[in-house]
Amino acid sequence: MQLAGHSFLVTGGASGLGAACAVRFHAAGASVIAADRDAAKGEAIASQLGERAAFVETDVTDPDSVQAAIDAASRLGPLRGVVNCAGILDGARIVGREGPHDLEMFARVVNVNLVGTFNVLRLAAAAMAALPPVGDDGERGVIINTASVAAFEGQIGQAAYAASKGGVASMTLPAARELAKLGIRVVAIAPGIFETAMMQAALESVRESLAGQTVFPPRFGDPREFAALAQHVIENPMLNGAVLRLDGAVRMAAR
Repeated sequence: MQLAGHSFLVTGGASGLGAACAVRFHAAGASVIAADRDAAKGEAIASQLGERAAFVETDVTDPDSVQAAIDAASRLGPLRGVVNCAGILDGARIVGREGPHDLEMFARVVNVNLVGTFNVLRLAAAAMAALPPVGDDGERGVIINTASVAAFEGQIGQAAYAASKGGVASMTLPAARELAKLGIRVVAIAPGIFETAMMQAALESVRESLAGQTVFPPRFGDPREFAALAQHVIENPMLNGAVLRLDGAVRMAAR
């Protein structure tokens, strides 16, 4: 699948990994919708990109909101790809000083990170299924979901986040198998520790500890490196049904 001449939807597209994807895809000739809840940052990205780009304020857990973003992307050109980067990171111990883990917090993290990802996947796949296939393989589209190394090595206090990202990882293969008949590929990227707004808000001691766990290169990942892999996934038709770790060989410690 080529980027040029096609439309791509990026959730969480106002900052971090999503913004990096929006910028890279647009530079490669794609039309891009940055979908996010942060209107100020989203409008800034769209303004920076100019033609072939727009921002749509989007709640990934709301079917109508997601459909509006998909419709907006389709107006810019045939929707051939989605990168799901929208997500939240709330943490708490299962039994902490104030008692058991807040159930509403757990449900909120799973709802945004997992249910929201599936909501975008199902609606985008339906839109792609209505398109004519392209290329020798009869491909109609590509869906890239963002998992995390926490899906495999969740730390203490990350029960909700790890569960949500584990769900994203585990639905990759069944989704790819089911959507294959429609010519739609599904891949997940599991990033390690990247320099995003989430990490910029962390204490310096936490940042140093996490950066030190990355084997090589011993630093946080650059969102542009995530975007480069996302572009390769789109362009390489043999990448399907896989969870790709992008982590500098980090294996997260318990804390």
